[in-house]
Amino acid sequence: MDITTHRARIVGPVSYRAGTGRKQNIPIGPCLLEGLGGRSVDIIWGARGQSSVALPVEEIEAAKDQGHLVLLD
Repeated sequence: MDITTHRARIVGPVSYRAGTGRKQNIPIGPCLLEGLGGRSVDIIWGARGQSSVALPVEEIEAAKDQGHLVLLD
């Protein structure tokens, strides 16, 4: 199982559905993207990486295309 990790930065609204069902935005700032070669990517953020969410690859690509997510490596 190959895990691909990229450093990235959230610079605009990237939303996800929280466990409560409410739509929330990932905070502006640094994050990590981890993919396992499937159809979703984990976004990890927070001072100690304490928050994460899995989003479909299509949503990650849309955030990049809109300039809301910038890959740093």
